[in-house]
Amino acid sequence: MLKKMFYISFVLGFILIVFEQAALAQENSFLNKESISDDVLQEIDEELSWIKEETLVITARKRPENLQEVPVSVTALNAAILEKYQVEYLGDIQHLTPNLSVHVGDALNAVVYIRGIGQLDSLFFADPGVGIYYDDVYLARAQGAFLDVFDIERIEVLRGPQGSLYGKNTIGGAVKYVSSPISDNKKSAKIAAEAGSYYKKDIKGRISGPFIEDKLYGKLSFISLNRYGFSENDFDGEDDGDKRTIAGKGSVQYKYDDIFSFQVDADRSKDYPSASRTPARETPVTGYINGSPVTFPASDDPFTVDANYNEKDDLDTFGSTATAIWNLTDSASLKSVTSYRELEYDSGIDLDGTHLKILDVFYNLEQDQFSQELQFSYNPKSKLKGVAGLYYFQENNTGFDGIDLTELIGASEASLGDLETKSYAVYGEANYDIIDSFSITCGLRYTKEEKDFKRRIEFYQGSAPPAPGTTGVSFGSGLEVLDFKADDSWSSFSPKIGLSYQLNENILTYVSAAHGFKSGGFDGRTRTAVTSYEPENLWSYETGFKSAWFDNRLIVNSSFFYNDYSDLQLSSFSKDAQGNFNPVFTNAGKAVTRGAELESTIKPVNGLTLQAGIGFIDAYYKEYIGEDGKDISDDREFVNTPKWTAMLGIDYKYPVKNYGTLNFGGDVSYRSKTYLTVSSSEELAQDGYGLYNAFINLETKDKRWLFSLAGKNLSDEQYREHAFDLMESFGYQLAYYGTPRTFSLSVSYLY
Repeated sequence: MLKKMFYISFVLGFILIVFEQAALAQENSFLNKESISDDVLQEIDEELSWIKEETLVITARKRPENLQEVPVSVTALNAAILEKYQVEYLGDIQHLTPNLSVHVGDALNAVVYIRGIGQLDSLFFADPGVGIYYDDVYLARAQGAFLDVFDIERIEVLRGPQGSLYGKNTIGGAVKYVSSPISDNKKSAKIAAEAGSYYKKDIKGRISGPFIEDKLYGKLSFISLNRYGFSENDFDGEDDGDKRTIAGKGSVQYKYDDIFSFQVDADRSKDYPSASRTPARETPVTGYINGSPVTFPASDDPFTVDANYNEKDDLDTFGSTATAIWNLTDSASLKSVTSYRELEYDSGIDLDGTHLKILDVFYNLEQDQFSQELQFSYNPKSKLKGVAGLYYFQENNTGFDGIDLTELIGASEASLGDLETKSYAVYGEANYDIIDSFSITCGLRYTKEEKDFKRRIEFYQGSAPPAPGTTGVSFGSGLEVLDFKADDSWSSFSPKIGLSYQLNENILTYVSAAHGFKSGGFDGRTRTAVTSYEPENLWSYETGFKSAWFDNRLIVNSSFFYNDYSDLQLSSFSKDAQGNFNPVFTNAGKAVTRGAELESTIKPVNGLTLQAGIGFIDAYYKEYIGEDGKDISDDREFVNTPKWTAMLGIDYKYPVKNYGTLNFGGDVSYRSKTYLTVSSSEELAQDGYGLYNAFINLETKDKRWLFSLAGKNLSDEQYREHAFDLMESFGYQLAYYGTPRTFSLSVSYLY
């Protein structure tokens, strides 16, 4: 308690000092114009232009619009915010966004929840509840969606179902990565290097500009990320869960006057750490050595592990996109987005947290996807605006997994699964100004989806499954073989209707009703006949307002929502009547999530910016049918859904004569108690906690050099971010913990 009070006092004291310095700076700007000129203050205002929300353009409705004029609950984080608040990967944005939960699940899988809606299971048969988009391209698999943040212009977080414009699997919302544009007027380049805790060594670079003036342009960017693991493995003395990533992206764009443009993008990323992450033992684990039981106690230190099966966690992704835009008139355009992406993922996870072969799991996934979207936009300076389109998506998944239970039951198993998905959609959304200040929005999308699923399971006596690094048995030689095949199709209409009213030039109010769905599929873990589960469905009702005051020095945005949720898709792990391990994935019941978000940006004096956000969710099950057919809704809590999320950020810029601009600040974020498993285990639930981050930057007067010192999780808070409740099946529980305290020093040069 004293430790937490110390850090709270430190942050409050820091804020008071900043306010005092800001007040002195404001006073000096009037009393001593020779030391701080009006031109310098004007430069500060320009550098803080991201605060002036009228300049922040987003594409939440598939066309460029001012954030403050879009009647949708959106958090937009531009490149300046991402850099200052040390956003390195997707998980970092949850601390800046109300009612968003993002973390690394088992291995490299992205677990994303918005307003209590998402998907915990990361195997290929289960689709996400929040859509991840990379430059207008949907990323279907969790393994390829946990992107490192580089060469990004902004990230948009769209809360609530986005079914009419974005389609399937946006039942909770969408997260959009928008890459930085190609420089079209002059060549520019940037190189950055960073070193920090756990031998962190990162390099990032970008070069962009015209090849042929007014015709041909290009961009090339790359990153190399390296650090040691946060945990130490007692079994081999090595670190556990290190990071080794190399990635690059190239873009070429051709323009013909203002009539036509064609751009091709290609990206490649390789993650190849020397060891996968191993979860900590939250309870004792019992195994057998030479037939005699041995018990390993719960971990005293969550960053000290004991793993014999953590050699692989490799992810290789590739993607290419071709985007063509025809400007048919000044107000109408036709856009084509054609994309192909693929990934290969190999992982070995020690799911018993010991050096015995109690539950060692190997997982391999090969996935490819193709998508084609044709989009017509009509955006005149008149009452009617809209967008309409056609969409096609095809995905192929081949998943292979093996479970080594040799030292627990003297046997092991392996399975091979194939899933093919085809999806077709037609959509449209129109906005009509009934009067100058009152508008109506109507949207509708029809989606047809087909899936074909195959699975083969083999069991082995006294041998490890056929996976790299194990004994040499081959797939097809199992003692017992199970084969399953199934196919099914689903269709869905996703409507939206909304009203917005501009009270005055400062305040926009809106109300909407929208439908979203998450794809149906097949239980990919079944050991009996394959059964399909139905799509999840959700109706969301939302109202909110957006406001800007005092020449945009005060921005206040708020939203209130009520979600009626049916046919929830949930997974569980238990034993059947014969004592066999029995994983289940099915539609469990009905639920309600309701709550609110409030975000504010305040610029009280020149150079000082305060940001605040708070989210509240009340989520409960109306019906939850358990494995025995009984309603257990009173015994279950929503997973990854803290009741409260909050953040406070401070950013202060101060001109330093003859040197440049000093910029320092930090942020505090809080998340209340969070249940991490569908079983609502109290032992694995994470109590409320806060995180403290800080930074100080110096930008040279010519704006070319930037020197930065930063710290994250300054109080070294230990908190769970993902957990496995295997108590019913194997008699123990495990958990992953978040990043400990880190510091870093970086330098960048802009040309």
